[in-house]
Amino acid sequence: MERELALELVRVTELAALASAKWVGRGKKHEADDAATSAMRKMFDSVSIRGTVVIGEGEMDEAPMLYIGEEVGSMNGPEVDVAVDPLEGTDIVAKGRDNAISVLAIANKGNLLHAPDLYMEKLAFGPELAGKLSIEAPIEETLHTASRILKKSLSDLTVMILDRERHSSLISTLRKVGVRIRFLADGDVAGAIAPAMPESGVDMYVGSGGAPEGVLAAAALKCLGGELQGRLMPGNATEYQRCIDMGLTNPYQVLTMNDMVGDGDVIFAATGVTSGSFLKGVRYMPGDRAETDSLVMRAKTRTIRHIQAIHYLPNKSVLG
Repeated sequence: MERELALELVRVTELAALASAKWVGRGKKHEADDAATSAMRKMFDSVSIRGTVVIGEGEMDEAPMLYIGEEVGSMNGPEVDVAVDPLEGTDIVAKGRDNAISVLAIANKGNLLHAPDLYMEKLAFGPELAGKLSIEAPIEETLHTASRILKKSLSDLTVMILDRERHSSLISTLRKVGVRIRFLADGDVAGAIAPAMPESGVDMYVGSGGAPEGVLAAAALKCLGGELQGRLMPGNATEYQRCIDMGLTNPYQVLTMNDMVGDGDVIFAATGVTSGSFLKGVRYMPGDRAETDSLVMRAKTRTIRHIQAIHYLPNKSVLG
């Protein structure tokens, strides 16, 4: 993959963010998602890749979603796997809350996990803890290990988790151990990336969330030197069979970074729709302009680019 691709890809997330931001706070999550998806699909046509969506939002008959198996790109350039979430946080946008992003990742063909759309147990952490923790260990043991390695008392460790009823037992354990807890209303991708962003103040991300979002977060963490370990959580025989059909001979196996994003190059791009832990949201300005805040990273070079862009929106259309 060429380095120029990084800047081409951030243009894709920028346009999707601009399209969905028009729906912030309007209570219409499907319209926001459709706007982001349509914009992302259109801009992909200009990107110099022969891409196949391996993580998308639906199947072929569920258009306008970018579906699994859809071909994207100009069809000139490297063959790549593509993972997309045109709007990660549809409810966030509908309710006008923080932490919605437009996000995508690409890797050389055959490297991204074909993650089924079900829950994944996750443990994510930054570079200092990479290779030193295990999702198979009891969470109490994991926290004590992290405390020792980071040279922090348990009371100074900060753990992020989605605020969900299914996490009640895990939250009770975290409180019993005595760590700080930062609750996340939504935004699973941003949450899992946070431990690798020093400015976030988060040491670890735990709990369950979407498997596709887990792969997207793993792509970002590879670029940042962090780590995500996952384990799928099929809830019934149908979900179990879906895992088998996607090539996972043991749906309950621990998924490593190599399982999720391979051992080659990865490019990750994200643009803020509403402001959150590491990206600002779309900001409208006088003169039919809007400002976006984006992050684009490449694993091979460990390059991290923060891009602030001003977009002129003639007739207030982001697709013109």
